[in-house]
Amino acid sequence: MKFTLKVLSMAVVAAASTFTFADEVASPFGLSFSGNAAVTTDYRFRGLTQTQSDPAVQAGFTLTHDSGVYAGLWGSNVNFGSGTPSLELDPYLGYATTLDSFSSKPLLDVGVVYYNYPSATDLSWVEFYGKLTFASVLAEGDSILTNVNYTNDYAGSDTDSWNVNAGYSIPFGSTGFGGVASVGYTVVDDEEKYNFGGDDNYVDWKVGVNYAFKSISGATAELAAVGTNIDTDTFDDATARGVETGAVFTLTKTF
Repeated sequence: MKFTLKVLSMAVVAAASTFTFADEVASPFGLSFSGNAAVTTDYRFRGLTQTQSDPAVQAGFTLTHDSGVYAGLWGSNVNFGSGTPSLELDPYLGYATTLDSFSSKPLLDVGVVYYNYPSATDLSWVEFYGKLTFASVLAEGDSILTNVNYTNDYAGSDTDSWNVNAGYSIPFGSTGFGGVASVGYTVVDDEEKYNFGGDDNYVDWKVGVNYAFKSISGATAELAAVGTNIDTDTFDDATARGVETGAVFTLTKTF
């Protein structure tokens, strides 16, 4: 894991130093680059730890065309236990457009992502997603995000799964602070192939506050409570900790 963290950290530094140059080169072709890098105390995916409650270093980039088509790659260290992969690299492809015919002008985003574990391809899986984002709904600067995700091979287990999620974010005036909250629901078709504490479904949630650093453009910090309703009666302490409500602190820099 130390080697993976070092490689990802080096990739973050290298990516940050090249985004500006890449954006200048791509600009005449209607293309633009964007990227992000983060360190977090626990990589939680829909409420479930992907690092056995240990820290993670993460980075990604997206290449977007003026038409709305985009492609990118995102990576993080992972740890599912002894003998499991230590690296996740997720390529994705999508299309985003503003629905101008609606008064609220929501942003529609559809695409496909491949959750890829290079050293354990049998765990890799493909998921399709659709998102709608509404801006300035209840207050100036806030946003509501809704999304639906589908796969026929959840976590490489050859079973159908649906995930729905709704999230809300709001700035607290001009203080730099803001609030975030989300709730999601995941269900699998065959609980004999994959289940969550013996059930075929679970609910996850997140509630937190964030802060945008005025002195560092694109830098934010977030402290959130993240958890699920999965029954942990049969889990050991370490496994239970990875699905129960816990505090997660994340530093992010966008480019």
